[in-house]
Amino acid sequence: MIRRFQVRLLMTLASCVLGICAQAQAQATPELMRVDSEPGRIGGRLVVGQSPEPKSFNPVFALDQPTQDVLRRMNADLIHINRASGKTEPALAKSWTASKDGKSFTVQLRKGIQFSDGAPFDADDVVFSYHVYLDEKLNSPQRGLLLIGDKPMMVEKLGPYSVRFSFASPYAAAERVFDSIPILPRHLLEKEYAEGKLAQAWALSTSPQNWAGLGPFRLKQASPGDRIVLERNPYYWKIDSKGQKLPYLDELIFLIVPSRDAQVVRFQANDTQVIAPLSAENYAALMPEQQARHYNLYDAGPGMEYNFLLFNLNDDTAKLPEVVRRQVWFKGLKFRQAVSMAIDRKAMVRLVYQNRATPLATHVTPGKKQWVNATVQAPEYSVAKARELLKSGGYTWKGDSLLDTQGKPVEFTILASASNALRSQMATLIQSDLKALGINAHVVTMEFRSMLDRIQNSHDYEAAVMGLSGPDDDPNPDMTFVTSDGPLHLWHLHEKPAPGSWQAELDHLMAQQLITLDHAKRKKLYDRVQEIMGRELPVVFLVSPNILGGAQADLGNLRPAIIDSYLLWNADEIYWRTPAGNH
Repeated sequence: MIRRFQVRLLMTLASCVLGICAQAQAQATPELMRVDSEPGRIGGRLVVGQSPEPKSFNPVFALDQPTQDVLRRMNADLIHINRASGKTEPALAKSWTASKDGKSFTVQLRKGIQFSDGAPFDADDVVFSYHVYLDEKLNSPQRGLLLIGDKPMMVEKLGPYSVRFSFASPYAAAERVFDSIPILPRHLLEKEYAEGKLAQAWALSTSPQNWAGLGPFRLKQASPGDRIVLERNPYYWKIDSKGQKLPYLDELIFLIVPSRDAQVVRFQANDTQVIAPLSAENYAALMPEQQARHYNLYDAGPGMEYNFLLFNLNDDTAKLPEVVRRQVWFKGLKFRQAVSMAIDRKAMVRLVYQNRATPLATHVTPGKKQWVNATVQAPEYSVAKARELLKSGGYTWKGDSLLDTQGKPVEFTILASASNALRSQMATLIQSDLKALGINAHVVTMEFRSMLDRIQNSHDYEAAVMGLSGPDDDPNPDMTFVTSDGPLHLWHLHEKPAPGSWQAELDHLMAQQLITLDHAKRKKLYDRVQEIMGRELPVVFLVSPNILGGAQADLGNLRPAIIDSYLLWNADEIYWRTPAGNH
């Protein structure tokens, strides 16, 4: 009896030991990333003004900047571009290697880390995520970056923490493509994806318990029209030089404020502690109060944002006869060139941006120092030359009114976002400039999401003032805007360019630069892209503003950047130098 008990006891102990070993193996020691920024103080909350509010919490379909600004604080990518240095650095991938032929890329993932709901992260999440982003039916904004010569990259799981990405051709700047592509939680989204319901997942009404990410903050509360509250992710995978887990802040709150001017009022009252971007007018208004109100202002210089006048060149407008009638003008190159020449960009820089901006010739801004084609200059402002162009295109005048070739007055509507005073001002200046040509333009401000729906979906619009900002200074992200199948090819979505056309050449050039590893040869291809964009004017490029912002002086590790969230790109490292107190 005693012997039998001893045997049973030994078997139980052995099972326990084996169980402990198995559990220890399953829960590998987390491979955390140590940052080299100044160690900070844990605690406090940071409030940021947001306008307009995010459209959803779904990163697969996020196009607009407000949505991306929130989601980037909640998600993480494999390899990240440091916004201060512009160089790539490890993120969820602790290391990576490229094959000699440049056609494959193998990443080693961090072991033992978890999503914000505590679920483990591994290679299956990476494979699932990229399968989603590559799905042609979903048409995610990221998809264009993952195609080489119209062939999607291949994603292969090599082990629990190892993934290989294979390309049809060598991929220039391959490391950079992984930036800003969030890794999704397979355990939460696989079912919705399989059922074709992914587009409906993670709306603003989503319960925090049904959301998870790998970023420094996780969803705590969403009050549409009021605020988005993010809380510290206890499972985040970064630590500082002292071994403290990041992020330092307990909460990051995005306060929904109806306009940029209202954001300034809330910042002055210390209802919010960070504001960016700032208009030049508000920047100047805030300057005298810096010391008294204990905040600092920043001018980071020329950024990546490019503003433009967009004409509706879509083909599927047959049910919109007034749009179709005006498209005859918009599709004429001489008309677009004349409009461009009649816009006084220097006056726009002076009046809208108080000389803290640069006139643009293309989508490539001065912030892209190593890529900008200096020979492509912004059009010369000349009403006389613009009128000559219109005359050569068959346009005439009756009194002060411009008439088209059918004798009809040239008149159209320009949409502008009601929440963006700067673009509304630009639209008003364009309206005034075009009067000198005899064009009667009407400016209509509209709620941003409604305006975006018209531009992207119904195509029920004539013209609009828009702005985009690249997530990197590399040419590859421009695929989404320049190429005919790009989701941000706003002037003519889903275009099928004719062989030999200038758009077909743009598609070819962008595809070639994607696979050209030699920097000089790649630069030459991209220079040609800029020449075509500046000559053909698919949109009329306007100006690129300097990146201006402000923040409370007590904030540590604040490092202004010219891309991506500007003052919040390293929100996981930002901390309050003084005790959290009422912050």
